[in-house]
Amino acid sequence: MQHRRLGAQGPMVSAVGLGAMSFAGVYGGADDEDSAATIARALELGVTFIDTANIYGSGHSERVVGRAIAGRRADVILATKFGGGGGAGLGRRDKVRPALEESLSRLGTDYVDLYYLHRVDPSTPIEETVGAMAELVSAGLVRYIGLSEAAPETIRRAHAIHPITALQTEYSLFSREPEAAILPTTRELGIGFVAYSPLGRGLLTGTFQRLDDIPADDWRRGVPRWQDENFERNVQLVGHLEEIASRHNITAAQLALAWVLHQGEDIVPIPGTRRRENLEANAAAAEVTLSEDDLREIDAVISPGRVAGARGGMEYLARVNA
Repeated sequence: MQHRRLGAQGPMVSAVGLGAMSFAGVYGGADDEDSAATIARALELGVTFIDTANIYGSGHSERVVGRAIAGRRADVILATKFGGGGGAGLGRRDKVRPALEESLSRLGTDYVDLYYLHRVDPSTPIEETVGAMAELVSAGLVRYIGLSEAAPETIRRAHAIHPITALQTEYSLFSREPEAAILPTTRELGIGFVAYSPLGRGLLTGTFQRLDDIPADDWRRGVPRWQDENFERNVQLVGHLEEIASRHNITAAQLALAWVLHQGEDIVPIPGTRRRENLEANAAAAEVTLSEDDLREIDAVISPGRVAGARGGMEYLARVNA
């Protein structure tokens, strides 16, 4: 597995990480033993960057990760987040350390490598939140701090208080909004970029061909991009991607991941999966080489203007890039 430095002064991490949200059953039922086996396999493959959050299953994902890495803590670059769920006040100074202490207990460790503010708290100045996070670094409880779904001006204000190591935002062939202002900002400031949902929450894998393929209780049914005509148009785009992938003897998912990796050495995708076979395929995408002609063809097939529907509903989008 290749490695990349996360930000100008951050840790070296595996070029492809592992998002742990699915271990909480967010995309349907999850078996803890299977999840633990997937994490163990990730470590065998050199996938050492594991990303979770305190709200994934109300801490369940953190507990699963903690048990799985017991005895292997030094082999993992462990990231978790607090302040998600859109709750006002979660970024207040008095909320920051208690949230971390609860996460540390669930994770079974005495420090976190990378601690993110999951969503910017609209009721609390970012300077207050980041100042409290910086105190955790001074206390040795956190090594680096990050932000998730923050706007450029917020990133600048935060970075002025304490160096921000990583900015995490949704980024894929289907979600290229960060290219306009967020990526230029992180690159100017020497901040690493962590791409979550690099497979479009599964849409870019080609697994879903019909709306009936999505379970009735799956929350993605409420996402505009996954609804009715939007879904049908996007599936057609994935079909074109599969044609390109077949010429490289890889899957559409691997091609989509390779595309993200080719957008810059400062970008680290963290695809989530609870299945070992998917994990192995995702890890192998780090070895895929795309030419400039390949990249131009992919951009032509799935240009931003051809993707149908937003990545989230109005309420969701109101809480990102704040």
